[in-house]
Amino acid sequence: MQRLTRLVARFLETASRHFGRQEPEHLKTARRGEMEAYFYLRDHGYRIVAKNFRTPHNRGEIDLIGWDHGVLCFVEVKTQAQPGLAPPEMAVDTAKKRHIVSVAKRYLRRLPGSRPPACRFDIVSVVLGDVSSRPTIKLYKGAFSWKSTQHAERQPYASYDRKRWWRR
Repeated sequence: MQRLTRLVARFLETASRHFGRQEPEHLKTARRGEMEAYFYLRDHGYRIVAKNFRTPHNRGEIDLIGWDHGVLCFVEVKTQAQPGLAPPEMAVDTAKKRHIVSVAKRYLRRLPGSRPPACRFDIVSVVLGDVSSRPTIKLYKGAFSWKSTQHAERQPYASYDRKRWWRR
């Protein structure tokens, strides 16, 4: 059944390229990468509960939200059409992590109960390659944490060099 679902989804995605509305190539690549990541996560035991989750008060978006053995996972999907110098997961910088964490907090506020479940932030890296080949997909579980996105406290004299104070 899952193979049939995947086949139908890929057929519809290909058909929309030919008959659907025209949109920029990078959006088509991102949508195909998210579809591949969705099936990859399902194959690896994730139960996906939300896709492209947004909140009205935040610019950010979480690509996929799912459960992995009792842990709620917020998944960022990064896709490249062809292999490049830097892998796709390198595009998740500190600002992007902050947006994901902010949206994740708002998602957790919507859940019932007084205590939030165990959570994790994952990144799925997708390199599509040519149309005839299978995409290369890597999953990074626990790629970052709640704390890794906080601003580091600045210590103004931590890197103070007495000899070169005038160059600053």
